[in-house]
Amino acid sequence: MRGLISSVLLASILKICTSSEWCYQTQVTCDSHCKGPEFWHEVNEECSKSKQSPINIVTKKTRLDHLLTPLKFTGYQEAFSSILKNNGHSVTVPVPHMATVSEGNLGNSYKAVQFHFHWGEEGGPGSEHTVDGEQYPMELHIVHMRQDFKTLDAALRDPTGVAVLGFFYEESNSPNRKYDGFIEALKGVVSADTNTTISGISLSNLILPEGNLTKYYRYSGSLTTPSCTEAVVWTVFEETISLSKEQLAAFSSLKFHDGEPMVKTFRPVQPRKGRVVFRSGSTVLLASFSLLLLCVTSALGLSQLN
Repeated sequence: MRGLISSVLLASILKICTSSEWCYQTQVTCDSHCKGPEFWHEVNEECSKSKQSPINIVTKKTRLDHLLTPLKFTGYQEAFSSILKNNGHSVTVPVPHMATVSEGNLGNSYKAVQFHFHWGEEGGPGSEHTVDGEQYPMELHIVHMRQDFKTLDAALRDPTGVAVLGFFYEESNSPNRKYDGFIEALKGVVSADTNTTISGISLSNLILPEGNLTKYYRYSGSLTTPSCTEAVVWTVFEETISLSKEQLAAFSSLKFHDGEPMVKTFRPVQPRKGRVVFRSGSTVLLASFSLLLLCVTSALGLSQLN
């Protein structure tokens, strides 16, 4: 009998020690068996490689690239119905129609596959990427795969197979009415592994900030959850999306698999390891400046002749 108990106990210990379940840091407790971000490499070894995401974007170290022209969005204005799901780590929404992003030196056209969010606690810091050390309350990721691939799994086997657009959120004094339906739908997916139908949404309504989408950062990185596959062309926009504190806090009402509040769902920033982060440049401004310089030079030449 003692031998049987010992065997069962040993099996339980081995199961705990070899757990392949990953989780966020807020889920790591004395009683939890999951592996937090520090140990994700034990879930998938790719999580310890050299091109991991997210990163801290140090603006002074970014490199201006005039090839990073405005992106072309197709199908982003089309309203659609889809399934909003709490997958135990975040909320995700598949994009069921053809919506693509291209140009901006992407080199290819990429089809939107799904979008999801990363957030803090009750509207506190929660973005994955940071800018000069600043962490925003939330971050939206719109995941695209290159159009020449048929599946996301296939795209992830190519270094440029996936393009993710990242958008930061900031707190505003008034609610963003374009998000009313989405925030209401969150009430239907409080528990993990639940879903609800959401309709009348469009990608353009989700992302269009008050400013424009011409200012962004570009770098090569990875997925920000296991398997941490390094096949992502990242585009992180400077302009933020405004939500009220109540709208931001609504995401904290969701639950993880263990029933605990789904808060601080972000991976800590990863070492840049020599990667260059590029920033978009305005060729229009450059051309205008060149024209102005030419006019000034010509005027000076004429004044000297007179």
